[in-house]
Amino acid sequence: MSTTQTSPAGSGTPADASAPASGGEPPAPPRFILYLDGPAYAQTLRQLTLWTHHVLLPVYGREVTSQSPWCPVWWEHPEAVAQLHGLWLAWGDLTGPGSDMTGPAVWHRDHLSSVMGTLRDPQGPFAGCKPGMHRPKEKPTVETTDPFGPPPPPPPPSPWS
Repeated sequence: MSTTQTSPAGSGTPADASAPASGGEPPAPPRFILYLDGPAYAQTLRQLTLWTHHVLLPVYGREVTSQSPWCPVWWEHPEAVAQLHGLWLAWGDLTGPGSDMTGPAVWHRDHLSSVMGTLRDPQGPFAGCKPGMHRPKEKPTVETTDPFGPPPPPPPPSPWS
């Protein structure tokens, strides 16, 4: 079961959770993109991409440098997708229908600088990416042993003992 998570294409804002659905109940608020998969994920990523390419980057993109990287295929970086989706949801909530006149200022103050600073940090998710070049970021290694599971079996005896 998948519900539409966003408003019509090109609007640049997530679906308005306060507008009543055809049944008289308000629709569920959009789900965070990391909880989506399949067509719901693809549709939400498409809407996020439209907003990022037509609103965010033309206005707030700034020049790409080694100290302020941006990846040309940002959607291949899960951290960037998560950060941008949160920023987009806040945009819709604070600048969309039903928001008050201070919403845009609140969005700038509380959301924009933090997210863009994290994404554009030289050690952030785009570290190693350059204009025209994408480099997947190495993930930290994690022990495969479950620290809360049963202890692993002892190693076999050494033939030299």
